[in-house]
Amino acid sequence: MIDGVKKVPLLRHADDRGYVTEILRCDSPHFIKFGQIYVATCRRNVVKAWHCHQRQTDHFFIVKGTAKIGLYDDRPGSPTNGEYNQFILGEEGENILLAIPPMVWHGQMGLSEMSYLINIPTEPYNRQEPDELRKGIDELEDIWSIKNR
Repeated sequence: MIDGVKKVPLLRHADDRGYVTEILRCDSPHFIKFGQIYVATCRRNVVKAWHCHQRQTDHFFIVKGTAKIGLYDDRPGSPTNGEYNQFILGEEGENILLAIPPMVWHGQMGLSEMSYLINIPTEPYNRQEPDELRKGIDELEDIWSIKNR
């Protein structure tokens, strides 16, 4: 796994009324600080990639639907430089919080009709000076195409 990325297993407390999942707590060992919370949707087979942050750590959780999250590490000196990771999160995937450290490229692809991603980044979005670097979808390896196995 890419250095600094964390897969945090989450408990789903379910009964006949529904369920509750605690996503991130201020007393969790992986908690850094709070910036903001937002939800981002993604339609089936749509890819939103690639970007990274210079300061921000993202915390992704899929609350509805299923999505593929892709990561790429090109940080100089990183022990996992050149490594890609892929995770399937949500209803048909893992019930985890995915912590993505600064300077790790990432994106998402909707695998269900609509997926709903909650992100709890460590920094609030700054419209005047966004903490975001971008690459085109074709600038990195194609990890988004579905391949028969």
